[in-house]
Amino acid sequence: MSTRERRDRSNESDRFLSQLFHDAVRTHCDADTGKEIALAAVGGYGRGELSPGSDLDILILHNGKITQDKLQAIVNDVLYPLWDKNSVDHSVRTRSETKEAAASDLRVATGLLDIRFIAGNADLVAAVRADSLDYWRKDAKRNLPELEKTLSERHERAGELAYLLEPDLKEARGGLRDIQALRAISLSGAVQVPLEKISWAESTLNNVREALHTASGRGKDRLLFQEQDKVAKILDYKDADAMMGDVARAARTVDYLLDYTWHALEHKGKDGLGRIMRRQRVVNVAKNVSAVEREIIIDTLTSFDEDPVVGLRAAATAAQLGLPLSLDTCTELSLALDNGQGVLPNPWPREARELLITLIGAGEAMVGIFETLDQEEIIFHWIPEWLSVRSLPQRNALHRHTVDRHMVETAVHAGNLTRKVHRPDLLLFAALFHDIGKGTEEDHSERGVRLIEPIARRVGFEEKDIEILKVLVQHHLLLSSTATRRDLDDPATIQSVVSLIPDANTLELLHALSIADGEATGSAGWSDWKATLVAELVSRVRRAMDGIEVAQQPMISDEQIAFAAKGELRVRLEEHSSGYAVEVISPDKPGLLSIVAGVFNISRLDVKSARTKTLGSSAVMYWIVTPEPHAPEITADALHKLISEGLKDSTDVEEKLIARAKAYASIPTIPVPDPEVEIFTDAATDATIIEVRSHDRPGLLFRIGAAITQSKIDIRSAIVTTLGAEAIDTLYVTELTGGPLTPERASEVASHLKRALK
Repeated sequence: MSTRERRDRSNESDRFLSQLFHDAVRTHCDADTGKEIALAAVGGYGRGELSPGSDLDILILHNGKITQDKLQAIVNDVLYPLWDKNSVDHSVRTRSETKEAAASDLRVATGLLDIRFIAGNADLVAAVRADSLDYWRKDAKRNLPELEKTLSERHERAGELAYLLEPDLKEARGGLRDIQALRAISLSGAVQVPLEKISWAESTLNNVREALHTASGRGKDRLLFQEQDKVAKILDYKDADAMMGDVARAARTVDYLLDYTWHALEHKGKDGLGRIMRRQRVVNVAKNVSAVEREIIIDTLTSFDEDPVVGLRAAATAAQLGLPLSLDTCTELSLALDNGQGVLPNPWPREARELLITLIGAGEAMVGIFETLDQEEIIFHWIPEWLSVRSLPQRNALHRHTVDRHMVETAVHAGNLTRKVHRPDLLLFAALFHDIGKGTEEDHSERGVRLIEPIARRVGFEEKDIEILKVLVQHHLLLSSTATRRDLDDPATIQSVVSLIPDANTLELLHALSIADGEATGSAGWSDWKATLVAELVSRVRRAMDGIEVAQQPMISDEQIAFAAKGELRVRLEEHSSGYAVEVISPDKPGLLSIVAGVFNISRLDVKSARTKTLGSSAVMYWIVTPEPHAPEITADALHKLISEGLKDSTDVEEKLIARAKAYASIPTIPVPDPEVEIFTDAATDATIIEVRSHDRPGLLFRIGAAITQSKIDIRSAIVTTLGAEAIDTLYVTELTGGPLTPERASEVASHLKRALK
């Protein structure tokens, strides 16, 4: 099956119709009258794309001067011989009637964009072609929204071609009608549409449709399950799975370009933050990354070799802002990677790993970005193992998506559970790769363990984290299968899980992964009944294990202890792979954590991690910070001055933070789960541990510290960790007079923290 065959079939129909038309005109008209009429092809036939069962879409045009009797006789002579051979969709109109029909019927208007002369008066067809194109372009502001509406309604009826077991190749989302819509949008001139990106997809879908017509002997477009093997054989595929993989990939390519095109139309003439603009406005949103016309771009002249992380930074930023990546940027990045530029080192630097987690954790917003990285073949340079599951079909009623899309959807659902675990980065990473082992006859969990280890090591996880990830991938079905198939009252059932899961933290992660995996599978694979059983199993297993581990208080050197005893302020600064490491030893006072965090924020330094501990009347702090784009030069003296002034009077710091918060408020945000505050009263004897799990944002640590100060308790120690876009802040707190908080007091502080962070 090929484009040439469809073209030959179209040419053969042209010759047959032309002969019928000329015979009819000679029979019923004189030479002059014959010049008043023409025969044209429209729609798919007009494009020369005839499959065996395709309709012949024809338009008989006349100038209105020919008598109705002669006109009807010609139409009958052309159509009658076709009734036994082809399905014919025809119309008979004058030029003005054709204009009126196009203005009142969108389908007529789009069909006329492909009008092609067959026989008769060529000038008449050319005039109608010019009319149609002129109308389509002049009325684009009215026609394109109507086109988008009809597409949405059709998609709702027909579903997504890439993920249906028995898809309609023409009507479903990502199908052949959507390709026609993209051509129509391109012809409107409203926005540039790179149609070359879907040439393979169009050829693939047309080939499968043609083979389906041949296999079924009918002109239908729904690819039924029982016919898929026959169609695959006609097209010389290894099997139906391989063919359906190509169908899914083609549909996703079409859908990707269609989504991008609608976005470009909607935001044309707006700046990166959605405001109407007269001239293109570039808004810098990260290092070497900007927003323009509601798209994320990599800044011009950025060196991929000098900044190999910029592609991940652009993707993560786009996902967190809920904006698409520019096609031009993706093309440039893909070409650079193909040429060996901007290749990430092995293992990745911490920033790259954090950005990947930030991308994965963006929820629904990450789906479109990840699809872009797939369509532009960028993700395979970073994670080559992803290629083996690309558009891999799961032809069963349980799964709704291809393997790769299912893993992406699992990550989306995992993003809603990041407040429920102590290592959201491991949850998100495991969610995205839990089925990476599919695609062979081998057990996919066992194969997945072998694949996840080199991926995780390359991305830069520590060995202990890699071991946890291996457990999560190997046993991601354990809780669901045990809960639904074993007796939970049998101690052997609980022990069987305890023997495989090393600790409560891993169990916590596995529970969240099971939920995300089930929810991504759909109602056929997850229900309230199963969720309840799994939760009960987890509860019983956890009681048989040791408790959750929390971050331990930092160790302090003898030199730091000695200097802290002086009660003086000292600030030391050194370069770090993430930016800078800053040591601060300061006289302790209420609100110290907030003041130092606030100084970093107004200095445009993003806090990646912090370790603080109180020693008598002083505090020792160790911070890892990353400068924001175009941040002023950082020096130890400058920080010393700002912290010293803040210790005397924090008003200036607070005012500047409020001003920065207002500026950030104009930047679009994606929905994120509410902050989670958890109290641990049995993990330390001399302090109460408060753990805050929240989406990272400017001024977060300042707000946490301020809320603690307002609660009139003392921070003995703090451990701050940023994991992608998530922040986990562990605070060891005591009453001002010393000693841990009572349960009632701890609950009161937790409530205050939650209110302060909303």
